[in-house]
Amino acid sequence: MGTKNVRPLGDPDAIREFTSRLLADLKALELMIERGALESGVTRIGAEQEVFLVDSERNAAPRGPNVLATGLDPRITSEFGAFNLEINIDPIAMGGRCLRDMEQQLSGLLDSLKTGAARQGVDVLLCGILPTLRPEDLGRESMTPENRYAVIDDALGQLRGEDYRVYMKGVDELLIDHDSSMLEACNTSFQLHLQVDAAEFAQVYNASLLAAAPVLAVATNSPLVFGRRLWSESRIALFQQSVDTRRAGAGARHFEPRVQFGRDWLESSPVELFRDDIARYRVLVGNDPSVDPLEELKAGRIPRLEALQLFNSTVYRWIRACYGITDGVPHLRIENRILPAGPTVADEVANAAFWYGLVRGLIGRYSDVREFARFDHAKGNLVSAARLGLGAPLCWTEGREIGARRLVLDELLELASDGLDRLGVDPSDRNHYLGIIEHRVSSRCTGSAWTLAAYEALGGRERGVASLRELTNEMLRAQQDGAPVHEWPRVRPGDVSTGDAIPRQVHELMSTDLLTVRAADPIELAMSLMQWRHVRHIPVEDDDRQLVGLVTRGDLFRHLADPGDAARRAAPVSDVMCRDLLTVPPHTLVSDALAIMRERGLSSLPVVRDGRLIGLVTERDFLGLAARMAAKAQPRTEAPNVPAPSW
Repeated sequence: MGTKNVRPLGDPDAIREFTSRLLADLKALELMIERGALESGVTRIGAEQEVFLVDSERNAAPRGPNVLATGLDPRITSEFGAFNLEINIDPIAMGGRCLRDMEQQLSGLLDSLKTGAARQGVDVLLCGILPTLRPEDLGRESMTPENRYAVIDDALGQLRGEDYRVYMKGVDELLIDHDSSMLEACNTSFQLHLQVDAAEFAQVYNASLLAAAPVLAVATNSPLVFGRRLWSESRIALFQQSVDTRRAGAGARHFEPRVQFGRDWLESSPVELFRDDIARYRVLVGNDPSVDPLEELKAGRIPRLEALQLFNSTVYRWIRACYGITDGVPHLRIENRILPAGPTVADEVANAAFWYGLVRGLIGRYSDVREFARFDHAKGNLVSAARLGLGAPLCWTEGREIGARRLVLDELLELASDGLDRLGVDPSDRNHYLGIIEHRVSSRCTGSAWTLAAYEALGGRERGVASLRELTNEMLRAQQDGAPVHEWPRVRPGDVSTGDAIPRQVHELMSTDLLTVRAADPIELAMSLMQWRHVRHIPVEDDDRQLVGLVTRGDLFRHLADPGDAARRAAPVSDVMCRDLLTVPPHTLVSDALAIMRERGLSSLPVVRDGRLIGLVTERDFLGLAARMAAKAQPRTEAPNVPAPSW
């Protein structure tokens, strides 16, 4: 959200006043389009680059405000999470060496940001979702301390009226509740802008919708969320759910999510999009009253349409219409929000070349894509591409079903090449960036594919946080020389490049795959679980998953002096469980947890967040850690020759 001029709409009068201004802005825009007052005959491109800041342990580092305070280029700005920042490049005229200019601008600003970040002891990483990100990183304390972010979060929360819930299923499954929209900060993107004449806006916008899925399929870079292997581009589902203000209710009535693809093709004007959004979504926040836009038009001045721009920034269409002013001249542009950050700037600009070229190529071939493709197919294709990447089946023009990889190689690269020619892009730039796409697709090495292969090679879920930390470090190392992801070295089984996989906090050591019982369950159930899983501790939870007790093997032995006593085995767990529990939060240092257990003579220590059990650290975990540390102290021998994983 570009403006800092944001305030809550705390009463009906304020809501009415802002809504009236919003409607006046929309009327002014409609008049400007009718009168031909918007810039035409000029095509410009632009981009917004979001990044993560990571510390020496490759965890999210909420140091954004400190990094900005080092005096960086004003085009580098804050983001919702304090561990995110955003780079905004200057608009570039389409044609010639525009793509190379985009890469040079991005790389130069990124280098400047890296220098400022290094002064704060943090690194800059390009990735859609940071592999090491944890739910604990998403509290309000990690929100950038600027009023606009808190106001937006409060407004979304009031509209939601309950915790946000995220559910996703891929190879693994994720179900999480969160009390703020900070889940949005899990996602970093590479947002593209394309200035468009008002007369051809609908034509270009519809082609952008059709192009969205295949472009996303080749660009996926977000397969992991909190250590779960989910979608090839998990951002799509995660972002939609992270700011979803809908409440569960009667299924007969339909409500659109605030993050959406749209409902149908655009007929003729971007005004249709704004009207639909105003009709469907409540205003969240306001800004200070400005001059009447209709009076500005009468006076021959250019209205800023600040109310419309603010409202538009709180409705998150994946392909969005935008109004802006460049050098005193108003214009319309299309913003593409589907693409993830990374893996490198070269990859991102290649994605941009593919999108810009494909949109223009589709128009060159079909003129009006509505005559050859169904909107519902374009919408469904985006979900398919997000889930499966290059393996996605897509419903393409004239009702054809074809795999994303085959479609790109057989048809769309040629279309994109033709489109870039129509846009006047230098042939060497066209060949260079579309060549990156072709090599990436041919080798099946998208950012997501590389990430998952590296994660498995480093031990995957079996090694938990250690493999995520090493994976993040490998990504950071591979980004240093700027080579596109299909040229990155493969991470092989046994590689450990961080040089330090020893857990420091209990959430990195604890067991999370836990079996629990309830206080009313029979003691025999707890006994059986201990025998089946070879464990010595069973946590006791209530129906709201609050931790209420712990049963140990010693408790059972003392209670069941005679194992054949059926009455005692049938007694409730509440008869034997320990209620006076010592627990620790997930950020507790491993050394402190060990000291607590030694001092109190404990064999286990529950790890709790908001009263709910999230893990258990036991003597066995510490014995395993000691063995790993001992092995680490031994001289390293040559790793066995294990075949590299296929992409």
